[in-house]
Amino acid sequence: MKYLSISPELFIKNRLKLSQQMTSNSIAVFNSNDVFSTGADSTLPFEQHRNIFYLSGVDQEESILIICPDAKEEALREILFVKETNDHIAIWEGAKLSKSQATASSGIKTVYWLEEFESIFSKLMNESTRFYYNNNEHYRQAVEMETREDRFLKMVKLSYPTHELIPNFPIMEALRGVKEPEEIALIKTACDITEKGFRRVLGFVKPGVMEYEIEAEYTHEFLRNRSKGFAYTPIIGSGYNACVLHYIENNQQCKDGDLLLMDVAAEYANYSSDMTRTIPVNGRFTPRQKAVYQAVLNVKNQATKLLVPGTMWDAYHVEVGNMMTAELLCLGLIDKADVQNEDPKWPAYKKYFMHGTSHHMGLDTHDYGPLKAPMEANMVFTVEPGIYIPEENMGIRLEDDVVIQSKGAPLNLMQNIPIEVDEIEALMNCN
Repeated sequence: MKYLSISPELFIKNRLKLSQQMTSNSIAVFNSNDVFSTGADSTLPFEQHRNIFYLSGVDQEESILIICPDAKEEALREILFVKETNDHIAIWEGAKLSKSQATASSGIKTVYWLEEFESIFSKLMNESTRFYYNNNEHYRQAVEMETREDRFLKMVKLSYPTHELIPNFPIMEALRGVKEPEEIALIKTACDITEKGFRRVLGFVKPGVMEYEIEAEYTHEFLRNRSKGFAYTPIIGSGYNACVLHYIENNQQCKDGDLLLMDVAAEYANYSSDMTRTIPVNGRFTPRQKAVYQAVLNVKNQATKLLVPGTMWDAYHVEVGNMMTAELLCLGLIDKADVQNEDPKWPAYKKYFMHGTSHHMGLDTHDYGPLKAPMEANMVFTVEPGIYIPEENMGIRLEDDVVIQSKGAPLNLMQNIPIEVDEIEALMNCN
């Protein structure tokens, strides 16, 4: 891995939190993700399942974690299974984790080779009555294929039909929603790498460059700072493309007078950052662009102040909608009649700002985290309002990542990334 080693204390704490939430006589199993084929002998780069990484720090395919708090043998209450290296693997792929390395990464003392999983799992299932399966009930989940966890659950249902099956998602959603200090530090590192990429691009963008050339500049800066690349597929849209919320082709030329929207961010150690900045291709905002930009920035700054303990996610979005309505009225994009006659299910402001303002962030860009419970300290949220005016060839979105604090204003992890009009113009015209 490119990233520096993470203290196993983080994963020890995370496993303890999970164990304390599990019912008696229960067992939980977490599998690594599959390695996905692209055809012939090619595969996509491996991405570890975020839950097993959260609990063990192991970033290797074909690994399995068992947590069984009430196991009769204390040594079997936390077990990690990893793939044993052979000469062929060592030569062609590189050696896999040794048992001692797996312990050093995870803090788990009991490590077996993967071939021993079946017998030990059977022994522990015979001691247990409840099985926690690793499922994905994220509100934006988009699973279109059978996963390793799906296949494993089928086997459990067939082989152990009397066990009570319990989804682990409610527990994992609550745990992962509130970050440990070590996690916040990792997200901050990802944000710092993103800052380096953005500052590099500010000196590169000019009329005539291609969107994919800008993507390449980010890639260069991210990789040279120990990131494996983008935390999500980058959105680099100039002109009208900025009005397409998930524009990812990044294949058009940036033209003089257009704005360039860049929703791009680095990952670090599997933790995401999530940034959006909008800049003028020629280095100078027009008065109209500046007015719309400032309106978006006003909403972002005001919305950030609402991210405090006790805030409810739904109520927060209603209030942000009120803020955006006021700004759109000032810009003349909507009028009082539009507001008076609006559909409560689709308010007038939604014509120009149609997406949400904030989501949990962490190991996933749209991370696990409860949305129906009050916000808590050490939750990490994005703040990303936008205004999109297709008829003016203009789309503006601004996004930062913030940590809710127990007292006072939230901590902006991207506070050093340029965002004010004057600063952006000055940096783009410093040569």
